[in-house]
Amino acid sequence: MRVLMAASEGVPYSKTGGLGDVVGALPQALAADGVEVAVVLPRHRSTKLEKSKELIPSLTVALGTRLHFPRVIEAPKTAKVRWIFVDYPPFFDRDSLYVGKDGKDYPDNPERFSLFSRAVLEIAKTVFPPDVIHCHDWQAGLTPVLLRTAYAQDPLLSEIPSVFTIHNLGYAGLFPSDALLRAGLGWELLTMDGLEFYGQVNFLKGALIYSSAVSTVSRKYALEIQTPEYGFGLEGVLRSRAGRVSGILNGVDYSEWDPAVDKLIAANYSAAELDGKKACKLDLLRAFGLPESDGAVPLIGIVSRFTRQKGADLIAEVADRLLSERIRLVALGTGEPEYEQLFRELATRFPERVAVRIAYDNVLAHKIEAGADMFLMPSHYEPCGLNQIYSLRYGTVPIVRATGGLDDTIEECDPATGEGTGFKFSNYTGAALLGAVSRALAVFGHSARWTKLMRKGMAKDFSWNRSAQEYRKLYEGLAHGTPAKAKIG
Repeated sequence: MRVLMAASEGVPYSKTGGLGDVVGALPQALAADGVEVAVVLPRHRSTKLEKSKELIPSLTVALGTRLHFPRVIEAPKTAKVRWIFVDYPPFFDRDSLYVGKDGKDYPDNPERFSLFSRAVLEIAKTVFPPDVIHCHDWQAGLTPVLLRTAYAQDPLLSEIPSVFTIHNLGYAGLFPSDALLRAGLGWELLTMDGLEFYGQVNFLKGALIYSSAVSTVSRKYALEIQTPEYGFGLEGVLRSRAGRVSGILNGVDYSEWDPAVDKLIAANYSAAELDGKKACKLDLLRAFGLPESDGAVPLIGIVSRFTRQKGADLIAEVADRLLSERIRLVALGTGEPEYEQLFRELATRFPERVAVRIAYDNVLAHKIEAGADMFLMPSHYEPCGLNQIYSLRYGTVPIVRATGGLDDTIEECDPATGEGTGFKFSNYTGAALLGAVSRALAVFGHSARWTKLMRKGMAKDFSWNRSAQEYRKLYEGLAHGTPAKAKIG
């Protein structure tokens, strides 16, 4: 089985968010399962290549009235995975991957990622002929479109199936209608059955329609995006393709996120030997400048973007009532100015109980996972989520909203027995959030039950190996003409 994977970012070469982590880890897990994998990425300014070899000196790509001449290069293979880059400085040699210094999308993003998608298909023809092409998010969304339109008669590509993975439907690649021509596509695609979306062009919609199969990053999210509440106007398209929509949960890298081996925390510990977690809690209090006395007070951690999607508006609604409880709170992240200011004000009003860092700091993120007693993720929607999975392994009990991957990965605790792995609330209300926190605090007061709850979470396995096996089944079904659909309900 040969899989050509296309994405706009991938660790260790480029990253702005979770997409980069997935594209860095999934290919290695697939390769370990016997799949031959090549990954195609743009060569961004941030992409550091100590060595590379040229595969294609120059491709000719026509976009509108202009010709472009990217080249294709390859980095040394790692963990049996080939890493191939579309090298075109006019499009990709920039400070940021997607947005300018003004925080707005680059105006030529349609051209940039159309060129990238065309290069992916040329690589499939001449460098790495695959059994399946797997594309991630809107930046690679034109690849399945071109495969079934501009390349439909190409004898080397016409029979190759494609998988398109949605990491977050909220980011769709939405552009003015003239972007179609700038991207080198014809007006015939600007239809309800094509890329047209309320008078604009939607790259992600095109991928949903033209790909052989669609996957997303949790079973619950695969169902949610087929509803008006979570579908961003594409729920009808997704329902029409429901038989080809799969939910495959992302994995996590336990070589980085495991308290038994984590080099960034004060003390290592495991489910069998939990003493190190106490040292990590003291270290976390010191790191945030909170008093070290009374370590028995529950410490809630947050590592997040401070946005409505992540539930910052709910925290704003209940902050005073939440802090009327005997708790401490540490928060790490950046986001919308009003929510950054909210956390600053809470830290000012409650200096011995609340601390915040408006930044992203990987070391502090590890310290929070290891040192907090509970981890709060009240997301409005969450396609998969990773921090709740990290929290399970660190014995930091998650309190989450029952949406997307949060619902798939966390089992509600039975307060009477300590069975379960965390606490969930369904309604997106402040009262529901406070109810979940209250249930968590009640169990925290019973040491034996809380320890049992911690250990159950620490025993869970969400490694990439499981995800890779599900993707392999999907690929094999497509390659044999009988697409397998992962369970989503």
